Amino acid sequence: MQLTFRLHSFMYLNGSTRRRSLLSHGRIHCRNESTNRLQKKVKDLRDVPHPLMLISRSGTKICAIPNSKDGHPSVVSTLEEETNTNNVPAPAIETWFSKWSPPGYLWRGLSTLIIAGQVIVRIIKGKVHWRNTLQQLERVGPRSVGVCLLTSAFVGMAFTIQFVREFTRLGLNRSVGGVLALAFSRELSPVITAIVVAGRIGSAFAAELGTMQVSEQTDTLRVLGSNPVDYLVTPRVIASCLALPLLTLMCFTVGMASSALLADAIYGVNINIILDSAQRALRWWDIISAMIKSQVFGAIVSVVSCAWGVTTMGGAKGVGESTTSAVVISLVGIFIADFALSYCFFQGAGDSLKNCM
Repeated sequence: MQLTFRLHSFMYLNGSTRRRSLLSHGRIHCRNESTNRLQKKVKDLRDVPHPLMLISRSGTKICAIPNSKDGHPSVVSTLEEETNTNNVPAPAIETWFSKWSPPGYLWRGLSTLIIAGQVIVRIIKGKVHWRNTLQQLERVGPRSVGVCLLTSAFVGMAFTIQFVREFTRLGLNRSVGGVLALAFSRELSPVITAIVVAGRIGSAFAAELGTMQVSEQTDTLRVLGSNPVDYLVTPRVIASCLALPLLTLMCFTVGMASSALLADAIYGVNINIILDSAQRALRWWDIISAMIKSQVFGAIVSVVSCAWGVTTMGGAKGVGESTTSAVVISLVGIFIADFALSYCFFQGAGDSLKNCM
């Protein structure tokens, strides 16, 4: 093994001799096999005027201290691993994954699945912060009623204008109420409510948790012994899953009422005919499917928004990007889930409109 001995005052010791003078220029290399032999060579040195520090390339330190009694140096060996800045470090073994980092959408998608699993486990175990859950339920439910009802009313009136005029020309006045009821219960009410909540509540969740993440408030919760999933994520998911079915039911009622009033006022279709047709076309499964859809949409919006919030990096700019991305991903997830659930719930030919002809 090739070794280099460096002295304290830029003087180098030739380890191949026993009593040669210290050389003050260049490096002198010698061969040694063990630390014991290094210590033996240092012990053989005499007339050492001042303490010497010998460092081998392997990181072993040999310290020679003059002994005032007999003039022989005392040897102290310290087996410490040090990085020798004068020598080139040995290259580390590189693997195929050493320089590869996953893209942002991949690890954020995995974090969404992990957070969803943690929330399910926390709910099953009963680890729920109920006070925070009630606060988030008030935030998602009552504070979102106004914008949800207003949106549902105008969407219902726009939908009525598009097809009621065609139905009246064909003489299908008695089918107007059934078509409105099926459209609102199965598709319009759950999707519209979820979109409004994603824009209003999902963006707020992502921005709030993102700000807490970049300001290290979530780390403070961990230091205090609180799990951020229990305190921040689980209450928001529970509140969204409980509030969206109620909001959907209210949006369905307001949408039907606004459509019936518009049809009666503009196209001359009696409100009683519309309500009777809707009653004969609707079934309990239509309302139940709307509740199930709204719960799934609420879970998607809350989990995606919270996951994007807690994985925020990059300060204020990162918070803005996470908020925008969370809303976009939530909307895409809502549309995909709506297609999947509609395909599962309403397969085959339907006969709901036969009862209202």
